[in-house]
Amino acid sequence: MAQEVISRIKTVSVTKAVAAAGNYTAEDVICENATTGTCWTFTDIARQEGASGLIVKAQAICETTAQVQRLTLYVFKATPTSELRDNVGNTAPLLADLANYVGKIDFTAMEDLGGMSESIATPSTYGNLPMAFTCAATSRSLYGILVTRDSFTNETATDDYVIRLTVEQA
Repeated sequence: MAQEVISRIKTVSVTKAVAAAGNYTAEDVICENATTGTCWTFTDIARQEGASGLIVKAQAICETTAQVQRLTLYVFKATPTSELRDNVGNTAPLLADLANYVGKIDFTAMEDLGGMSESIATPSTYGNLPMAFTCAATSRSLYGILVTRDSFTNETATDDYVIRLTVEQA
């Protein structure tokens, strides 16, 4: 009799074409809209509502080559009230969001070998992983605010940024 194996590892990717209306300064939010930005929503990252797990790998990818900025992803279990608009100074985490704040993932400087720019965080690299999380009681998702830690000027409006979180589900 064959036994069914259920994977406990899941990767969720979110892609945003960022607004990039002007140069980014250190600690600016990276998002798809300078007026009505939204958080990075990692939908159905948990098996069930209120479930827990561990973020064991995170990737930040930009479609433009030769990007070298460092990024930070602030992670929450509910939609944060912190600043979400593109190219605006970061406010995360706000006191109002602390009850839903999971932690932050720091990425090393992006790099490439001729293709897209990328950075990766794992338990054996810089980045604060693994990171335990518990989704809100009525949610299977996590939410993020992506922030640049460095200023940079080689951005292009509509650049696609991809953030991938790999989790070990409880």
